[in-house]
Amino acid sequence: MIIKVLLFLILPLISLSSFSQSVSGNLSLVKNDSVKLYCFNGFENYIIDQTKSDKNGNFSLTYSSKDKGMGFLKSSDNRPYFIVLSGEDIEIKGEALGFVETVQTLKGLENLLFAQYSSEHPRRDQALSAWNYLNKIYKNDSLFAIHKIANQGIDNEINRIKEEDSLFLANLPKDSYLTYYLPLRKLVSSVSTIAQYRTEEIPASIAFFRNLDYTDWRLEKSGLQADVIESHFWLIENSGRSLDSVFIEMNKSIDAMVENLLVDEQKLNKISEHLFKFLEKRSLFTSSEYLALKLLNERSCTSLTTDFAYQLESYRAMKKGNIATDFKFENIVANGYEDAKLPKKLSDIKDKYTIVFFGASWCSHCPQELVKIANLYEKWKEQSVEVVFVSLDVDEEIFKNYAKIFPFISVCDYQKWESPIVKSYYVFATPIIYLLDNKREILLRPNSVEQIDAWVDWFLVQKNSYK
Repeated sequence: MIIKVLLFLILPLISLSSFSQSVSGNLSLVKNDSVKLYCFNGFENYIIDQTKSDKNGNFSLTYSSKDKGMGFLKSSDNRPYFIVLSGEDIEIKGEALGFVETVQTLKGLENLLFAQYSSEHPRRDQALSAWNYLNKIYKNDSLFAIHKIANQGIDNEINRIKEEDSLFLANLPKDSYLTYYLPLRKLVSSVSTIAQYRTEEIPASIAFFRNLDYTDWRLEKSGLQADVIESHFWLIENSGRSLDSVFIEMNKSIDAMVENLLVDEQKLNKISEHLFKFLEKRSLFTSSEYLALKLLNERSCTSLTTDFAYQLESYRAMKKGNIATDFKFENIVANGYEDAKLPKKLSDIKDKYTIVFFGASWCSHCPQELVKIANLYEKWKEQSVEVVFVSLDVDEEIFKNYAKIFPFISVCDYQKWESPIVKSYYVFATPIIYLLDNKREILLRPNSVEQIDAWVDWFLVQKNSYK
């Protein structure tokens, strides 16, 4: 009796765990070759199943309910063919996955609909952009504005294309994964066009991104997570606003995103790290600083990776208005100073301002930046701006040969990332630059030599205006 009860309990579990759907097909140019099925998981993907096609190009793979979302197939040509893992059996036929135009979906309703929309939407979008361009000419040029019938005809065609696309999406099965995925993919793929030619759609597009639920499993399984985040902030950056307004809007989006993600600590940390790196890469430091300070003030952010936490902490410790750490000059190279007048530490510098530049001979971007500084050094020095290059090199000969061509102060303790100076300034990459006043107050965290030079020019104008 006990055995029967156990079997009664175990059998449903076995049937559930073995529940799977198939992805099969025939690829005439992919014979005796590996075929892999992948699924998305946030910013990453994983292999669900893999096999080898037979001598005729036939293959069969399986996936389960936990893989639901978007996936893709790959063979040895390494070019993905995207499919919808919706819980249905899927069958395709064609020459090769890389020759998308030859691949047909034979089985699987959602994949048939996906293939249809993937073919039709780009053509509609291209036509819509052309009609919008023509519409602006006919509306704004007096030569054409008088032709009311032509103008009405253009309006009608624009509306027809939009309605046709919207109708397709509205008629998708309500429980279909495509009802979530296709509108999202549509917006992401249209962002650059919206910024250039359909600017009237910018406010609604930003609102759409801002109101997204970033904890939704459907986003995590879409393969669009990175695209959504980057498109959101790229569109704000390229929305025709002033730079101050751009940062205000970005910070609003950061607030909305963090508030939404507070219920899921793991996703909050992963998504925030991706956004932070994107903002840093695009030199949007005002908003990356805002994000860093917001995350550090949230108790939920407890599982940040060590490197990311260090980057965030650098913004709190080294934000404008804070006092930078004083440090001794070790192994100094300074062609612009007489030995007797060499400063022994940062606080010994008598100039009104000091640029502290962290870099190294092995840093790919540092040489060109240091050469720019060397060319501008005389001009800056006239405005009482000194430069201190803190090298992260570990070899004395390399450092001294590298630094001897520069007219400004160069120092190195040969400890690279373990250097007390590097750690006290929260340097996590190179180059990193700080502008300090004569009390070592942080005035600016420049992202380029050009920004420093613009500041020096501004300072010169301000000084002359008071004469």
